[in-house]
Amino acid sequence: MDDPHYLSGLDLAGRRVVMIGGGTVAQRRLPRLIGAGARVELVSPHTTPSVSAMADAGEIVWHERHYTEGDLADAWYALACTNDPEVNAAVCAEAESARVFCVRADDGDLGSAVTPASGRHGGLLVGVLSGGEPLRSASVRDSILDGLRAGTVADGRVPDERDDLPGVALVGGGPGDPELITVRGRRLLARADVVVADRLAPRELLDELSPEVEIVDAAKIPYGRAASQDVINSTLIDRAKAGKFVVRLKGGDPYLFGRGFEEVLACAEAGIPVTMVPGITSAFSVPAAADVPVTHRGVAHEVVVVSGHVAPDDEKSLVDWGLLAKMRGTIVLMMGVERLPLFTKALLEGRPGDTPVAIVEDGTMRTQRVLRSTLDSVVEDAAAAGVRPPAVIVFGPVAGLAQPSET
Repeated sequence: MDDPHYLSGLDLAGRRVVMIGGGTVAQRRLPRLIGAGARVELVSPHTTPSVSAMADAGEIVWHERHYTEGDLADAWYALACTNDPEVNAAVCAEAESARVFCVRADDGDLGSAVTPASGRHGGLLVGVLSGGEPLRSASVRDSILDGLRAGTVADGRVPDERDDLPGVALVGGGPGDPELITVRGRRLLARADVVVADRLAPRELLDELSPEVEIVDAAKIPYGRAASQDVINSTLIDRAKAGKFVVRLKGGDPYLFGRGFEEVLACAEAGIPVTMVPGITSAFSVPAAADVPVTHRGVAHEVVVVSGHVAPDDEKSLVDWGLLAKMRGTIVLMMGVERLPLFTKALLEGRPGDTPVAIVEDGTMRTQRVLRSTLDSVVEDAAAAGVRPPAVIVFGPVAGLAQPSET
């Protein structure tokens, strides 16, 4: 049977909405009601910690008691979300009498309204109902949203001057796996006229772009061919001044050793607006993909992320390696493969030789490889294994928590 419900968008801003029950169902439903501007009042003797935090923040009003008849007075919308069917039935009965639409969480067919599986994309609110099959609704919703974000489903937007995306978007693509780019980053990428991409940016996403999109290779290969930063800056500025929406697609997060702020400053000086979209940094996500937590209770209370593009004894180095060697916590070394012998020598000045080390090569990718060693052996072990960049190197007790799963 087709779903008999009538989909309608409710304007709940400033209007009284009553929710009975403060458990996990409330925890799921409240954020969208709050986001819609509803004046939510919650009636429940207990709540989850997250729901309680919403009350503490003033986002909802919590009446810390059981439901009583009359609680729906002057309500525009009601939700019966307790784990007691009799209470939910009583709430729905009052709502029916007061002509207030009511959602019954434990049995949607017995309420006068149902909550669709919903999600937002670029000004669209997508809602799906499937006649009492919530998993199906959620699956279809996710498919639609994925298509909208990837640009494989047209969003029907007719651009005008007010909708034109400004200048340049600086997008962090994450550690490499194309599924780890942020939702906003993928949405902006789908709307780009020009994409200036680094080698470590998620390259599979480029194949999803329209053939009309200009792709500029800004690959910065360590110790090899590299696009000048000045050339990259001028490319961003020139394309933006030509009226193009430019996405600067980087690996990891643009502000963590990615020269992202240099590009922001260059654009600002040229009068080009920049939209900043942070990315999942490789410094933390790549170790996580190899079962190396950069912190762990009782093991590490500090994390330092260090760039390895300058040797410890180089006069241009801004790092106090003597101080790092005395640390007890975690050191995450980026771009450190080429000079690994120099960094381990500096750390051995203050750390024991049996300090665990993990090297994660091609993190989050199909070719990911993990080498586990110790501070006094890692140089030889890395050479024997043929470790090559890109790789993230983790020094500290956390690198020895997990049992080796691959070498």
